[in-house]
Amino acid sequence: MSETPRTLRLLRVLADPTRLRIISLLQENELSVNELQDITCLGQSRISTHLGQLQENGLLESERKGKRTYYRWAPLSDEAVGKLVLLAVEGADELPERESDTINLKRVLDRREQQEQVYFNQVAGRFDRSYGPGRSWQAFGHLLLRILPSIDVADLVSGEGLLSELLARRCRRVIAVDNSEKMVQFGARKAEKNKLKNLEFRHGDLEAPPIEEGSMDLVILSQALHHAQDPAKAILSGHRLLKPGGQVLILDLLKHEFGKARELYGDQWLGFPESDLHRWLEDAGFRDVEVTVVAQEEAPPHFQTILASGFK
Repeated sequence: MSETPRTLRLLRVLADPTRLRIISLLQENELSVNELQDITCLGQSRISTHLGQLQENGLLESERKGKRTYYRWAPLSDEAVGKLVLLAVEGADELPERESDTINLKRVLDRREQQEQVYFNQVAGRFDRSYGPGRSWQAFGHLLLRILPSIDVADLVSGEGLLSELLARRCRRVIAVDNSEKMVQFGARKAEKNKLKNLEFRHGDLEAPPIEEGSMDLVILSQALHHAQDPAKAILSGHRLLKPGGQVLILDLLKHEFGKARELYGDQWLGFPESDLHRWLEDAGFRDVEVTVVAQEEAPPHFQTILASGFK
């Protein structure tokens, strides 16, 4: 049986939507398997298989750097093949995953330049491995609280106000908002008992917080967004509360498949893809947006926590 002509082979290779996504992502950047997995939310073995097929057909080349292998476009000396690949990349722009791929690519490239999270994970690992008298996360937490400047903070969907209490011990003013009147009453009584006169609890909705616009230096949504009816609207409301130069910090869950969370915890959403948070923050008008997975629980269902931030 004669060998399939090269043009026909390339057409078959480039006809697969996943390979189209990969070849498009590698158009101007070299990426590792792990980075492609992060961007596309596909399994490692699936990505590796597609990379192998693209490389076997002369479309990609790879280079080992440290512990990882990075892939990039191979030089295409054949003009006809080059035109075919460029046409395939244009077609990739029409795929439904293109928007999230573009957002996640930007996030991955930004993360390369910002190694703070990598360093934090290394520190955390060393902390857990070795005992030292007086070394505890509780002590570190108190130390970091002392660094907080005198600012005005909104803690949205504050619950009983644990985070708000801690912040009020250092910040100028903290307004805690929750949609449960019982939680608000409980938090207010506790603040009064602890003589935290700069901590105020208010009953209100996450998507329309009862706080004056442009009055806050920092807005915090800690495990709050997955309870919102409209997460994008909630983020936009947070933007309105901030002074120019103010910051939003969001802690929430990475998208997961633990459906019982709706019944057990009253969650509206099963977490969020990083690309959605990134897009909502930018659409709301935030700049210098960062979205990073910062923790993963050891016990099933292995919830992962995202930290997202941006400045007004």
